[in-house]
Amino acid sequence: LPGLFVEFLPSLIETLNIAAVSTILGGIGAVVLALLSTRGLARWPRLIPVFRRMMDAARAVPEVVIALVLIYILGGGPVPAVLAIALHTSGALGKLFSEVAENADLKPVEGLTSVGASWTQKMVLGVLPQVAPNWTSYALLRFEINVRASAILGFVGSGGIGHDLKLAMQWGQGRYDKVVAIFLLLFLTIVLIDRFSDRARERLVKGARA
Repeated sequence: LPGLFVEFLPSLIETLNIAAVSTILGGIGAVVLALLSTRGLARWPRLIPVFRRMMDAARAVPEVVIALVLIYILGGGPVPAVLAIALHTSGALGKLFSEVAENADLKPVEGLTSVGASWTQKMVLGVLPQVAPNWTSYALLRFEINVRASAILGFVGSGGIGHDLKLAMQWGQGRYDKVVAIFLLLFLTIVLIDRFSDRARERLVKGARA
């Protein structure tokens, strides 16, 4: 098993890279959608329902469906997986981010408005410092989910350790040592990420309450 762990380590790193990049891209999209769809903060209040429906649509379609469509258009590889997971993440995180932003104190925003601050300045200086701890906590939780999603998308041709697992299972009897090694490697990785993110979220939430 140790030798097989080393053999599949590059694929695991690719899976983690897919999850990390998609979480970052999806998180950026979620921040924009959340601020544009939150009552009292939106730049264009009349368009709030439009942005909310965009988030609903993004998280309603499973990542694997989006990935299959993108693979048909772009071909195999990690790019379709990154785009599929990022799109789903923007909708899922956008909903959570919006709920947190709705509970933000509007007094700093009102103060910035009185001195002529732009909408971007009000969001960056008045809202983001309040919601950053909870937003970061949600983003870490989403990263855990995206690691699993990126592994699953390997079965449909998106690369990573999921692709190696698919090949190992196609070899028939005698290659299940590789299957066991991949499952153990994924399990240990997810446990480590879960422990790390739990501690990070706990510190962030405690810091925000303090």
